[in-house]
Amino acid sequence: MKILFLESHPMWIYGLPNGFKEEGHTVMVSGPLSKVNISEMLDMFKPDLIISLGWTDEHSKEKWEWIRKAIKKTTIPLVYWATEDPLHTENFTIPLINAIKPDFVFTVTPSLCQKYEELGFKSDHLEFGYHQSVHFPVQPLNNYLCDIAVVANAYPKYLKKNPNAFRSDALKTLIKPLIKEGIRVDFWGRHWEKMANYFGRDIPTKWIHGYLDYRDAYKVYSSAKIVIGLQNSSSQLTMRTFEILGSGGVLLTTDTPAVREKFTPDQDLIVSSNKKETVSKIQYYLNNDIERHQIRENGKKAVQNHSYRNRARRILEVLEKRGILKETGDIIHYSEFLKEMYETYMISSDDTLTKIATRFNVPLEQLIELNNLSSDKIYAGQIIKIKKKQ
Repeated sequence: MKILFLESHPMWIYGLPNGFKEEGHTVMVSGPLSKVNISEMLDMFKPDLIISLGWTDEHSKEKWEWIRKAIKKTTIPLVYWATEDPLHTENFTIPLINAIKPDFVFTVTPSLCQKYEELGFKSDHLEFGYHQSVHFPVQPLNNYLCDIAVVANAYPKYLKKNPNAFRSDALKTLIKPLIKEGIRVDFWGRHWEKMANYFGRDIPTKWIHGYLDYRDAYKVYSSAKIVIGLQNSSSQLTMRTFEILGSGGVLLTTDTPAVREKFTPDQDLIVSSNKKETVSKIQYYLNNDIERHQIRENGKKAVQNHSYRNRARRILEVLEKRGILKETGDIIHYSEFLKEMYETYMISSDDTLTKIATRFNVPLEQLIELNNLSSDKIYAGQIIKIKKKQ
């Protein structure tokens, strides 16, 4: 299957697209959209599915019109993943889907599926995830060594307008008590210098490090002893929840039903439900290296089920079930498409991967890597790639 992503932002082009690639599909990432290049990509790449997601430079009202005009001339399904829900459902997601008319809407907020269905859009829930090419553990780096880290923007204007937002409670529970006690927290992100009124005191300048490129966040997660991850809702998890754990970070977050549904508190991550508990757990785990290390290891294992490869698989399963991908043969017979780019081989019952490697004079490791195999186990009837055609 060929899948076109209408996106250019680093936050989105390395995650889900790589998940589809690992599932054996061919992916094109559009980069910056123009009035002309959308149609050109459709004509040249001939995708079977188009995906748009998030809220980035590719989601201006001007580009909504371009997307709708180009895609309505085709029969290619368009899917939108509403990652800004529930904070911006009314002011962004709904105007966008009314403009571009996607065939399906995935949302990170389960309770909004019914709303989208009532508006005439087929919908289902899709959690955030992580991809190991972007978020992975490394040895601690000197530039990012610290006891406690936060990688996030402060959003002081949003908090002022929405004082009862869940994020406000998360800040009061997880960060404010540490600032009050003078416990150092190192901040990467925008506008933390504007939070004095909110925390009751200025954050020391030395604690604030400013903007961090999304692609470098894993360095902080791997290097800090504890990483604070703020939740925006009690019923869903933020993207950083998965990314911190995928990077080998020891995550401290709010104790919510959504967290407990996916992870085991004080085993896979650390949770807190009040200010006193936050200070107590911070002090405890900073002074207990062995227990903290065990949580780090448990978290890395627990998050593996939340890879973007699994998310990609779920997307296609849902779209087939809901009748969006009617030509399912495109997926079942993807081997025919592979033959255009690779020399392929159908495995027989007496084959082993070692025998195949010897027969075609290619390294065993190359076969494993090329076919995304986790081991040398194969089965009769399986189509595998031998090498790329010249």
